[in-house]
Amino acid sequence: MNKNLLHLLHRWTTLVFALPLFVVLVTGLILSFEPAASRSAIQPGSLALADVEQIVAKHDPQGQARGLMISPLDGTLTLMSGTPGGHGAPGAGTVIDLATSERLDPASPGWSSLFMTARRLHEHFVFDLGWVVTASTIAMLVLIAIGVLMGLPRLRNSLSGWHKGIAWFLLPLVILSPLTGLLMAFGITLSGPPPAKGAGTPSLIEAVRMIADDHDLAGVTWIRTRGGQLMARIIEGGGPVVYTVTRENVTPLPANWPRLIHEGTFGGSIGSIINVITSFALIGLL
Repeated sequence: MNKNLLHLLHRWTTLVFALPLFVVLVTGLILSFEPAASRSAIQPGSLALADVEQIVAKHDPQGQARGLMISPLDGTLTLMSGTPGGHGAPGAGTVIDLATSERLDPASPGWSSLFMTARRLHEHFVFDLGWVVTASTIAMLVLIAIGVLMGLPRLRNSLSGWHKGIAWFLLPLVILSPLTGLLMAFGITLSGPPPAKGAGTPSLIEAVRMIADDHDLAGVTWIRTRGGQLMARIIEGGGPVVYTVTRENVTPLPANWPRLIHEGTFGGSIGSIINVITSFALIGLL
């Protein structure tokens, strides 16, 4: 194909999607720091079962809460009465200070609020225009394909030379980031069919007690219902593990590799470092 035509397509595709791509990439850079920040804030053994039971008894005496979210960065626990979308919004329920067990203003600023705002923009752009993010992700993959079709570059100490050099040197990372994002957008997990529903769903406090039997509650990110099943996300070892919780047992789910790679939550700090490098590279290429 004519290189001039490819160059023209590359330029105009970039111009058309420049704004949404900029928002997606900058928020992606912010989110790339979240896994490492959350892991470093977790203090093993700092959250006892008795503390959670006291909080639930005090702030949810009627047992209406259907999930909870724990933020080690802010030192808070959020009781959620409904099923939150995504990773749950800090203002979606009752926010409690873990140090005092007292209720906090959900609108108060914190690291969780910053990361959640970045996540909403990253996944839904503005005005809940999620399709714009999906279209921009596809456009990014098209730009990469056009760049590859243009052939190997002549590396020079110029803006164009650096652009081509970064793109080719980091090509696997540059491809993986939008590709895994697109797989997530279409619900592709590469982990096989979803597990069969277990016999009975425990209450929230029962689920907490079951999880506390074999896991450190300080590592729990959230407990909530997804797809009709109660699930828990727990930071363990090198990254997060999602479990299904039934009245009988707590069972780990197969790893969702597109999400682990896209969010940089694999391999401990390695995933976060790779994500930061990829984010800076993609912003520079834009």
